Amino acid sequence: MARPCVEPVLPDATRQFGPRLAAFLLSASLLTVVQLVVDPPMLLAERFLPGAGWAEIMVLAGYASWLAGVLQQPGRWARIRGRVWLLFSMVFFGQLLLGLAGVEQCLMTGELHLPVPTMVVAGPLYRGEGLFMPILLVSTVLLVGPAWCSWLCYIGAWDNQLAGRRHLQKPLSPRWREMLRLGMLVLAVGGALGLRQLGVSSVMAAILGGSIGLIGVGIMIVVSARFGWMAHCTAFCPLGWLVVRLGKLSPFRLVLKPSCQGCGVCRPVCRFGALDREAWDRQKPHLSCTLCGDCLETCGAIELRFPGLSAAASRRLLSVLVVSLHAVFMGVARI
Repeated sequence: MARPCVEPVLPDATRQFGPRLAAFLLSASLLTVVQLVVDPPMLLAERFLPGAGWAEIMVLAGYASWLAGVLQQPGRWARIRGRVWLLFSMVFFGQLLLGLAGVEQCLMTGELHLPVPTMVVAGPLYRGEGLFMPILLVSTVLLVGPAWCSWLCYIGAWDNQLAGRRHLQKPLSPRWREMLRLGMLVLAVGGALGLRQLGVSSVMAAILGGSIGLIGVGIMIVVSARFGWMAHCTAFCPLGWLVVRLGKLSPFRLVLKPSCQGCGVCRPVCRFGALDREAWDRQKPHLSCTLCGDCLETCGAIELRFPGLSAAASRRLLSVLVVSLHAVFMGVARI
């Protein structure tokens, strides 16, 4: 009788070595391409002191390596993810504030664009140009699927922090949340094309776009912070509707094994509302799942899978990819 394949338990240092090395090399390689190819310089240190970009690459690659190692430690994933996600948001908006205060090196081009996720879709449609962010988004989603929404979105970190302050209460049904996000997407696309067709000024378009951003923040404060589920990300943000669907192009999948008994231990940690009785019965999370990974240590019946790899190896691969992209975004993501 064939024995089940069980991955051996490795010492911490051995288990961390591969992911740490891979994260260092991947993030350093991506940032080196940015340093050599992009003109004017994208890395912040290079803008202040020629040649300093190489030092920044080493710092960010070292940070990615450390973070990849930490994520291999039992019980650390969910807490660390929330912290580093918030750190990225703080760095992103900190640079924006410095840029607005007159430190021009902290701005990407000097042309101000609204830091509202909806504008990643609506902005290029209104302007008829500016495809950098959509291309970056699609490229990232191909690598890590919908994990963009739980690791790399500069706004989503706020929703995560506010929702995490309360015990999870029952969110809107998945169908209603998807309908609301789809409605917002139709409104954003139709509004952008309509404003362009009518020749509405960029100032007025910016005011309308900023209003959408403020409404989103209000939803975080009023709904997410009160009921414990990420209302902005799962019921308001149209970019999230696109990301979870484009994320199907990625080979990563979160699955519920047949051994799942629907005990409910995983539900409170899923602030995206992807795990409930319906999901347990069909052994598949709802579309709102962003592969955040917070649920993986709550129950052995939940696994992350990548074709040809074990569940543990799939998790290590995702950790390397997301922390590498996180480190790269820390270096290059600005307005």
